[in-house]
Amino acid sequence: MEEFDVIVVGAGPAGLRASANLAKAGLKTICFDKNQEIGIPKRCGEGLGMGWFERLDLKPDPKWAVQEIRGIVLYAPSEKKIDLDFNKINGYVLERRVFEKELAKVASKNGAIIKTKADVFELKRADGKVEVKVNEGGDIQEYSSKLIFACDGVETLTARRLGVNTTMNMADYDAGYQYEMTGIDFKPVNMLHFFFGSDVAPRGYVWIFPKGKNHANVGIGIASLQEGSAKEYLDKFIASHPNLSKGSIIEVNCGCIPVGGFLDELAADNLLIAGDAAHQVNPIHGGGIGIAMEGADFASEVAIDSFKKNDFSGKFLNQYTKNWYKLRGNKLKAILTKRHMFENLTDSDFEILTEAVTGEDVLTLSHSDMIGAAKVVTKKLVKYPKLAKLMLKYLK
Repeated sequence: MEEFDVIVVGAGPAGLRASANLAKAGLKTICFDKNQEIGIPKRCGEGLGMGWFERLDLKPDPKWAVQEIRGIVLYAPSEKKIDLDFNKINGYVLERRVFEKELAKVASKNGAIIKTKADVFELKRADGKVEVKVNEGGDIQEYSSKLIFACDGVETLTARRLGVNTTMNMADYDAGYQYEMTGIDFKPVNMLHFFFGSDVAPRGYVWIFPKGKNHANVGIGIASLQEGSAKEYLDKFIASHPNLSKGSIIEVNCGCIPVGGFLDELAADNLLIAGDAAHQVNPIHGGGIGIAMEGADFASEVAIDSFKKNDFSGKFLNQYTKNWYKLRGNKLKAILTKRHMFENLTDSDFEILTEAVTGEDVLTLSHSDMIGAAKVVTKKLVKYPKLAKLMLKYLK
């Protein structure tokens, strides 16, 4: 049984970021991923805002930051739109497969060992450590460590096998389906496009995330309990738009997207949880690349401290929970309230908003500042008291 300081399960953004941090700090670290290739499957539109580049000290690289984004376009059910142009680069659409392999290179350079097609199928605590069995391409190998990082996605089994219930209410899941398409027409190419409506995407939206001229991720997220599949709604949308229906599909991705259900505790004895496994996502749009990496940073800081103090108890490790909620988690809880507000709007309500508010107002409404959002509603919807009353109910 080979012994490591830390075993990381899952080589996505959270797992790779944590592996790099821990190895750089001198901890003997190994990272396992059950997939045969880093960066697959991708379960997102691959967008990353400029704020995350700054917070995470990332420099956009043309190898994986393939399309600069300068704003967003929001479409009501009638396809009347709200444009929000920042007049500067506000983020990038990534080639996530390349991006995550670059993260893996950094982790490996720092001294971490990374293994793909390595399925961690058994974990048990023994003598203050965790013993792990891994199926490595048919060969069963055994390892032990004082600390486990569960970064194995929304369907995480690692945390559950170590006694943490990560089950979510089905209402806090969205079903996602996405095509990477080429040979399509959409403008402008440097904006993210979002389409709303009960017939378009119940409790969700369709997105177009450009990856270059005539090339984009075209996807959908809808309520997981919705009658009808995400694929059916997406196919219907594409068929109704000739500029998309003429295109070719070169990649298909699908999966569950957590949009709530935050864990009360992100740690237990010998265990830290980060990324989708910890439900660390933005509840309004389901984006999680930056949040996952930031969560891994928080967890890494506590992990490094736990080795200095030789304390791997849940009580000590839950300092990570406190730190994360203080900086990020409580803001996301406020955004979750906004998600509930938007879910209760009808198609007519969206049409009214398209007429009454600006792009800057939309940013304020979706931001976690409840007071600022309430001021926008009060000022801009004075002619629509019924809608204003509904929205203010969620902003008190």
